[in-house]
Amino acid sequence: MKRPCRGERNVAYTVPKLKDFSAAALDKAVEKLLAALEQESGALGNGDERKAFRDHWLARKDGILTQINELWLKAAPKEAKREVGQRVNKLKTEVEAKVEAALKRTPAAGTESAIDISFPGIRRAIGAEHPIIRMQNEIVSVFKNLGYSVAEGPVIETDYYNFEALNFPPNHPARDTQDTLFLANQQSKARREQLLLRTHTSPVQIRTMEKMKPPLRIVIPGKVHRNDPPDASHSPMFHQVEGLAVDTNITFGDLKGTLDHAMKSLFGSDVKTSFRPSFFPFTEPSAEMFVSCFICGGSGKRGSDNAPCRPCKQTGWIEILGCGMVDPNVFEFVKHNGYDPEKVSGFAFGMGVDRIAMLKYGLDDLQLFFQGDVRFLEQFG
Repeated sequence: MKRPCRGERNVAYTVPKLKDFSAAALDKAVEKLLAALEQESGALGNGDERKAFRDHWLARKDGILTQINELWLKAAPKEAKREVGQRVNKLKTEVEAKVEAALKRTPAAGTESAIDISFPGIRRAIGAEHPIIRMQNEIVSVFKNLGYSVAEGPVIETDYYNFEALNFPPNHPARDTQDTLFLANQQSKARREQLLLRTHTSPVQIRTMEKMKPPLRIVIPGKVHRNDPPDASHSPMFHQVEGLAVDTNITFGDLKGTLDHAMKSLFGSDVKTSFRPSFFPFTEPSAEMFVSCFICGGSGKRGSDNAPCRPCKQTGWIEILGCGMVDPNVFEFVKHNGYDPEKVSGFAFGMGVDRIAMLKYGLDDLQLFFQGDVRFLEQFG
């Protein structure tokens, strides 16, 4: 027999054997059982008493509900079994609900004591943005403030969107598996339909121009993949933010002014910008943009001992992104949607978020971002 709950002076309830299985006798037996349950639950304590109370009523081996089944239902005469069975099933449901409700009302062991206000509070650990995502959001916010919309696209792309529609010639080295990660078993497909992990976020520019007519101003953040072994400055997966602006009479001066403003917003108003000729298949003319080193102030030296500045390699300038005017050949692929190269012009740019984050946070190993070391990431919380 179970130990009485705290506050009980009488022996805990036990199931009586029934000699009379009439409706009146069953009603009386059920009433006594529920009254006993109410009394025990009202005196319920905590800790071991909670377990004893639950086992007393619900234990499979010798709990009250098991005893009801044995002493009432199985012992009932044949003509009364149906009536008794219905009442027992209803009673079981009611008892289970009352027991669970009583356990919820009563605190578990160790929780019943009053709050000790001298104890230190329980501080909830709050997550924070990963430094790369923080840097990416910071870059995107600069261009959103200039009126740009955010566009996104699939990481798994076709050769058409990743290369062909961006004016990459068929024999361009970027199409080789030594530079690009192609999905397996693509050889049987037509060249433009072969699937790969996008090497830049530029395919989103084509996809967006297919859906939206000019004028257009978008910024495109996202992950990209290239077949590079991981080391201190390379990773097979990294992040880019690209931008595209298309309208009538857009010039290279608009590109320079936009990026100069963006760099001053990111690195400080004292930062200077410089553009040097370069080549990209999808822009003409193309340029690489440099910013004056925001670490050494453009002097190439650091500290009172004039130590060499490693981030800018003592030049005073840091290469930050590639850019250029959209090549008219690219517009030919979306000419049907209003991008006639004779009527519109535009500029595009792209920057590596990981590299900018390394520079801004003074890191010398790209892999620190991807190793998941909480001690490193907590510095940015």
